Amino acid sequence: MDLAARIVRWQQAFGRNDLPWQNTRDPYRVWLSEIMLQQTQVATVLDYFPRFLARFPDVASLAAAPLDDVLGLWSGLGYYSRARNLHACALDVVRLHGGAFPQTAQLLQTLPGIGRSTAAAVASLCFGERVAILDGNVKRVLTRVLGFDADLSVAANERWLWDEASRVLPARDLQRAMPRYTQGVMDLGATVCTARKPACGACPVAELCVAFGQELPERYPVKTRKIKRSAQSIWLLWAQARDGSVWLDKRPTPGVWAGLYCLPLFDSREALEAAVTTRYRKHLEDVPAFTHVLTHKDLYLHPVKVQIPTGAKQDIDGAWMSPDEWLRLGLPAPVRKLLAEVARGSD
Repeated sequence: MDLAARIVRWQQAFGRNDLPWQNTRDPYRVWLSEIMLQQTQVATVLDYFPRFLARFPDVASLAAAPLDDVLGLWSGLGYYSRARNLHACALDVVRLHGGAFPQTAQLLQTLPGIGRSTAAAVASLCFGERVAILDGNVKRVLTRVLGFDADLSVAANERWLWDEASRVLPARDLQRAMPRYTQGVMDLGATVCTARKPACGACPVAELCVAFGQELPERYPVKTRKIKRSAQSIWLLWAQARDGSVWLDKRPTPGVWAGLYCLPLFDSREALEAAVTTRYRKHLEDVPAFTHVLTHKDLYLHPVKVQIPTGAKQDIDGAWMSPDEWLRLGLPAPVRKLLAEVARGSD
């Protein structure tokens, strides 16, 4: 039995078959789950996915919604460019494709935010197209099974792995086999062929696996380029009125937290103080600083709180937002956490 057949049979018996975006060929649900699952754990997506569907049950309702509503519902998932692309993609599906997702990976890749692997996932899971995915889990499975030890930080080597991923796909009964195979190879990487301490004894393809034969599964995949981390210190002006309203500004695009509503940001305590009306500067109160970790950057956040009379105008961009208003907006996760204190205090 070849690699694909083993994975198909294993997925049906032992794979994940009870996730809310499975057991469907609805491209909207599959696409939505694929976008949410990029850089996000399944457990987190399980919380967001049903709430998102309840608000936007189909691509037409998503396209018709204001972007701020989409960002508000996405708030806390991070990587907000995904939400902006999600909305832009829905608009294109409605405007350019009559509200129906294209059925080939090639056409799906022309839509905003859909890369090669996501397009292949939708096309194979929903339409049975014989096309390979290559997300992180799949790279790990295939490099181990094939003994593929070329450095994936080299673009030519990654293209070579794409070719190998396409070569081992099912060759017959594609409408049945492709969805099972695609889901199966993802499941295998997520639950058995894990990055550390893989459960090789439970693997359906161990007999075919070069890494298992070498007893070196954790050697694969090979990728030498290291991501350089950076750090940035940011001061946040937390201006609050007595009725619980806070002063929020919409962040520019591009930049940190682009398109989200946020407490005004400053590069220094002095710059923040200079932006506050003179009569309120003596009331500035430093809140304990904390670190917010992004993929490639550590943000050292320094909130500075000040009580300002309700409705008082500021000399900086933004507007007063009541708790009822900002709860519905797209806010960076650390800012939402800070403002939760305002909501609790107003109960």
